[in-house]
Amino acid sequence: MEITLTQPAGLVVSPAFSHVAVVPPGATTIYVGGQNGVDATGAVVSADAGEQSLRALENARIALESAGAGLDDVISWSVLIHQEADLRAAYGAVASTLAREGAPPLVTAAIVAGLGVPGALIEVSAVAAVIRD
Repeated sequence: MEITLTQPAGLVVSPAFSHVAVVPPGATTIYVGGQNGVDATGAVVSADAGEQSLRALENARIALESAGAGLDDVISWSVLIHQEADLRAAYGAVASTLAREGAPPLVTAAIVAGLGVPGALIEVSAVAAVIRD
């Protein structure tokens, strides 16, 4: 039994994302709600998009680990980036952390006019899948 991420023929091939994730019956699926670049008190960590991205990813990692998963178990990311954020700084800060062996996860990204947390420039949510013994 394994979790499969694919890039079907006829769709663009990218090292950054896959198009399809197949989670077999019996695997545990973990959903992480939107995580911003905030500290444990809810305060935005910085006005810098790169720093916020790092913290949002760290918050997602903490959430995943609480459910027995890690960043490498993520099969799908959703990323909302404020229209005023520096996209290169936001992605550049986390690219090496998200890099992994094998097929990349699915990624949905959108540039948005605003986020629910005042001052937030990025919000990430994730779906992970783990095969338990």
